[in-house]
Amino acid sequence: MTLPAQTLLAPALLARGAALKLIEAALAKRGGLDEALGERTYGLLSTQDRAFARALVMATLRHLGPIDRALDRRLTREPPAPVRNLLRLGLAQAYWLDTPAFAAVDTTVSLAPKPLRGLVNAVLRGVLREDPPSEEPESLAPAWLFARWRAAWGESEAVAVAAQIAEEPSTDLTLRDGDDGGLVEALEAEALGQGSLRTHKRGDVAAWPGYEDGRWWVQDAAAAIPARLLGVQPGETVLDLCAAPGGKTLQLAAAGAQVTAVDRSAARLRRLAAGLARTGLAAEVAVADADAWPDRRSFDAVLLDAPCSATGTFRHHPDVLWNVRPPDIASLAAVQATLLISAGARVNEGGRLIYSVCSLEPEEGEAQARAFLAARPDFHLDPIAAGEAGSPAAARAAQGWLRILPHQAVGGLDGFFIARFRRDMPAR
Repeated sequence: MTLPAQTLLAPALLARGAALKLIEAALAKRGGLDEALGERTYGLLSTQDRAFARALVMATLRHLGPIDRALDRRLTREPPAPVRNLLRLGLAQAYWLDTPAFAAVDTTVSLAPKPLRGLVNAVLRGVLREDPPSEEPESLAPAWLFARWRAAWGESEAVAVAAQIAEEPSTDLTLRDGDDGGLVEALEAEALGQGSLRTHKRGDVAAWPGYEDGRWWVQDAAAAIPARLLGVQPGETVLDLCAAPGGKTLQLAAAGAQVTAVDRSAARLRRLAAGLARTGLAAEVAVADADAWPDRRSFDAVLLDAPCSATGTFRHHPDVLWNVRPPDIASLAAVQATLLISAGARVNEGGRLIYSVCSLEPEEGEAQARAFLAARPDFHLDPIAAGEAGSPAAARAAQGWLRILPHQAVGGLDGFFIARFRRDMPAR
């Protein structure tokens, strides 16, 4: 949709126009929001306008289910997709960004194509005269996805997981040296233990204390657990497969391991290399498919954080809920099975293997662990203790692996599945 020409230079509408482009990108494809946030046109906005546009889009995505239900009660037929997105943004402003209703309506109408301004005005005013949209947790996720969670974890757990969708998360950081050295106070943070901090600061993280010195990197507290569970010792050889954007590589290098990081995306590996340079850490980096990497070395420890549906990351990336489709889970599970077998082949006898995914779907987690053990009888499950490596005690399953659900810690965590395997030594 082309914005009305007279509005393109209106300062009050710049951020809202940018938000429209961002939400269109977010709902168009997986990773679309991140790509759009990196585009030059978004970067040309003032700092204040960038912050508002991003906040508006995130609020819209977190409450998209209730917003769409409210709109559907007013719409007699489906409008063009850009107009629905405008309506979504208008309601999100009024309900969750504390924009006065008249301002939310007026700015939204101003961005609409002239022939549809009457429709946009009538629908928004009609919805805003009603009670705010109901936000029962089960209404926050796509219905098919909530049904999967309920089948996998039970009603109460599914409701608790879905309730996290509407919550704006804090920012978790991993310390390079393990010791905060005054960063708790400087970052207005709390120490989570195991070298993780949590802060409610907002804004450009590159301007925060300790960033330029490479003393920390952004990493959800749950995402920091897999690397810790390897328990690497200085000098050990470690392979990090599907390594980009690199948080786990940095953890392993900071622990003193000789790390080799492999990922198929050269662009994402550039982010990893930048992280290594900023923190002063070192790792060997290779661009390759993890299952086809020609290097024949084996390693003391291997970490496979496999590509997945990423449904566990909705706290920071609510767009994943609206981009994933049922067939994606099956196709990703097939990829994961191949990668896990390949990763096992690179583990030294007596060595360790961590398999993790930031997915809430059992086909990508528990089913993969069972299939790997059946396919590789020379490996056994190395049980993870309750609370080990800073994991929530409730996350430990009876089998000895971890199923981290987002509500299992105060303030929330990304959802993860993590299993640790050990390769048997040959009989003598």
